[in-house]
Amino acid sequence: MTSESSSGDEASDPITKPPEDQLSALALSDTDGQENGVVYDTPRGNEIENEEEAALTNSSPPGRAEAEESSEAGGGGGGGGGGVVWARINSEVEVDGPESPSSSGYADGRGSSSASSDGSGIDEIAEVRNHGVVDGVSEAQTPWVPGKRHVDEDDASISWRKRKKHFFILSNSGKPIYSRHGDEHKLAGFSATLQAIISFVENGEDCVKVVRAGKHQVVFLVKGPIYLVCISCTEEPYESLRMQLELIYGQLLVILTKSVNRCFEKNQKFDMTPLLGGTDIVFSSLIHSFSWNPATFLHAYTCLPLAYATRQAAGAILQDVADSGVLFAMLMCRHKVISLVGAQKASLHPDDMLLLSNFVMASESFRTSESFSPICLPRYNPMAFLYAYVHYFDADTYLMLLTTSSEAFYHLKDCRIRIEMVLLKSSVLSEIQRSMLDGGMHVEELPLDSLPRSGSFSPHLGHHTLPTDSPDRFREPYDGVGGPAGLWNFVYRSIFLDQYVSSEFSAPISSPHQQKRLYRAYQKLYSSMHERGIGPHKTQFRRDENYVLLCWVTQDFELYAAFDPLADKALAIKTCNRVCQWVKDVENEIFLLGASPFSW
Repeated sequence: MTSESSSGDEASDPITKPPEDQLSALALSDTDGQENGVVYDTPRGNEIENEEEAALTNSSPPGRAEAEESSEAGGGGGGGGGGVVWARINSEVEVDGPESPSSSGYADGRGSSSASSDGSGIDEIAEVRNHGVVDGVSEAQTPWVPGKRHVDEDDASISWRKRKKHFFILSNSGKPIYSRHGDEHKLAGFSATLQAIISFVENGEDCVKVVRAGKHQVVFLVKGPIYLVCISCTEEPYESLRMQLELIYGQLLVILTKSVNRCFEKNQKFDMTPLLGGTDIVFSSLIHSFSWNPATFLHAYTCLPLAYATRQAAGAILQDVADSGVLFAMLMCRHKVISLVGAQKASLHPDDMLLLSNFVMASESFRTSESFSPICLPRYNPMAFLYAYVHYFDADTYLMLLTTSSEAFYHLKDCRIRIEMVLLKSSVLSEIQRSMLDGGMHVEELPLDSLPRSGSFSPHLGHHTLPTDSPDRFREPYDGVGGPAGLWNFVYRSIFLDQYVSSEFSAPISSPHQQKRLYRAYQKLYSSMHERGIGPHKTQFRRDENYVLLCWVTQDFELYAAFDPLADKALAIKTCNRVCQWVKDVENEIFLLGASPFSW
């Protein structure tokens, strides 16, 4: 896509800025350069003019470019005659050059495979070239089904090798514990291979972090006697994949606690799969959330939009219960927080909230009756169990009461009855259902200008009641696709509160495939903004054939916004200023204020 350079007139246009947080004018001063690509505000000041360079510079660690050059020099040929280039850079193992004559059968690895009918390896690379079409069926069109997937597959199955993303948990003796795809027992040989790779590097007094082979990344995470591995060709950054492994390990601790390590100390060949019986659905639900839940990389939680008085009513009764000996009390609607309180000096990490809510929502037993279950909060205390009382008020709304006492079931049940009576009397539950139907912030409702403080808000988020003398009162609503200036979506994270708010998806990104693609773009943007050694950056402007992405990081918040790919840079920046002001104006409705003592 050809883009024009910004003129000096663009840079000189006045920008309406919020009275408090103002987007750096430096981003506008960069409009003298080319708009296509990536613009940083840091002294490095590189503007990357095409998508390939942007992906290389912002997603690849040092040393990747040299490895790819050697690959091109060696030719892209088949299985014979070429060697494998191994380059270890800061404990990273690079595998590039002519494809290895391995039997893995992964995309870009054209080695022979016993499962291939003709030995050509063409079937094995179909996944990447067909953009997610597996066996003639687009993964984007296949609805997600919770639970174990493709149990009839193993590492000899071509369909198993075509999967774009694998997750494995295994022990240090090579015993398989969990696999996202296929049957763990049939993958014993593959798990032993992964264990051998880790042990080989450890014998050299090093720790393997990532292996890159063609378009695939193999990311390793060693947690004592438990090994976690991700094999991916989704082009997600290494940092994102590693954090996903950290969350999977955290989910394991939620179920078993870190004290499971003692079992391996007593018996190196200990098999922990029986302890995880029936939890496949929990892990698959968490892995699915990597494709839609910003909390998995923002390390923040989101709240259900509610009127301030409604949230206060819910918080008051929860606080009353917490004072009676409850460690944490949380009222949730799906993965969104309605209210939470904690005992004095008790802190709750957003990642623990993510893992706990995933555990509850993925377990059908919690929905059918009130439950009292041991759980572990890895960030709170990875070595010990707490006890969670869980009760669903309806299909989406549930209460979690956490305590340190295993004998507190009846006390917590009494607390739940008191809470339910107050919630019904104050109409909190009906307001929750209304909020679910209304949805969150819509970019189409972004105020055209900063609203005067005398304006009031209707009970529904984003619907403003303007003074009768306001010039905006009779202005026609924005009738384009998305919001003003082509705004399609935004995610705003409050650093102080450890909370985020995400707008509803607009029409241009209405399909699950488009939403996943945008989410992955946000992931890459987040990773590049917080790149170790040279970050964090303050602003970044990125344009490609899919979006214009603008990120703004301050000491108080982070904003990630997606625009139409033809959006004007100056207007996009002005729109981001207005988004920040809009969030500030409705913060009582979208954030749980005063909750910072309960985060990290």
